[in-house]
Amino acid sequence: MNMLETVSERCPLCGEPIELVIDCSVVEQQYTEDCQVCCGPMLISVLVDEQGLPSVTLAPENT
Repeated sequence: MNMLETVSERCPLCGEPIELVIDCSVVEQQYTEDCQVCCGPMLISVLVDEQGLPSVTLAPENT
């Protein structure tokens, strides 16, 4: 199992494609990160399944 996984998503603010590096050693996590394109803050929620694969949900921070 890889501890770090790269996930491709779309920014919930500008809609541009972005890549996130997820630490799969933490099963459930939530944090804020700025979009690499528009610099807007987004809330990132991650759940890692039993196989070690992350499921990522992005939302604008202020909603």
